Amino acid sequence: MLDLSGGAVIMGILNTTPDSFYDGGVLQAGPGGVDLERALACALGMIREGASIIDIGGESSRPGAAKISEQEEIARTAPLIALLRQRSDILISIDTYKAGVAEAALQAGAHMVNDISGFTFDGQLPAVCRKYRAGVVLMHTPVKPESMQWSTVTNSGEVDIVERVRLFLARSIAVAEEHGIEGIVIDPGFGFGKSVTENFRLLDQLDALLSLGYPVLAGLSRKSFLGHAISPPNGAIPPPSERLAATIAAQTIALMRGASILRVHDVQAATQSAAIIHAMQFP
Repeated sequence: MLDLSGGAVIMGILNTTPDSFYDGGVLQAGPGGVDLERALACALGMIREGASIIDIGGESSRPGAAKISEQEEIARTAPLIALLRQRSDILISIDTYKAGVAEAALQAGAHMVNDISGFTFDGQLPAVCRKYRAGVVLMHTPVKPESMQWSTVTNSGEVDIVERVRLFLARSIAVAEEHGIEGIVIDPGFGFGKSVTENFRLLDQLDALLSLGYPVLAGLSRKSFLGHAISPPNGAIPPPSERLAATIAAQTIALMRGASILRVHDVQAATQSAAIIHAMQFP
């Protein structure tokens, strides 16, 4: 069970991919392999720092990322999930939109499926989630990762991003409810197919999604639109490694706009930010 009554919950990101935009490759053990012991140590470290969920992903969803087979994605994630389940009762999420990968992860001990497509990429995924009574994170994305661009366009000319995201998520929720899925979390999909301006408008109006009736997850950690905002005039956009302060600022705003879960690379910093927000709300 995920208890949201005590303040925001932190979801720690654990990527076993060689090509994620920030931490890709750090858990690799030779070509195509995953250093399971190092990955386990990383997960246990995030738990000590305050993570309530560990989100394990085996395929990068960064713009232009190459697709991999279900078999390879399973090989990168299921053994680690099984190992972590042996060492901890932490809530484990599998970051995938593929039904086969989700089923292997749930069999290995995962509890949640974090689907970047909001049930739009794989029509079999809702049935798998129902079969295992898994919780779900339903995220908004207008295009598949291999077709996306980085969030460096300052203005797309669109003004209805909040309503577009709300309507998309409402449809995803309807699919989940039709399948009897109860543990639903929604994610506006910061950075996924959105301009810099749209991302900030969405952050500012995040509380508009609360009308959908489900907890909101904010995945802002070190995203490119934050780098764009802190870049010097006519200067280069700072790389992900230099976006921690911007990330904490954005996460704090998200919490103040009603987010219940933060998906982060930097668990300790996010935990401390959430503690300050909680102290303000419940002195």
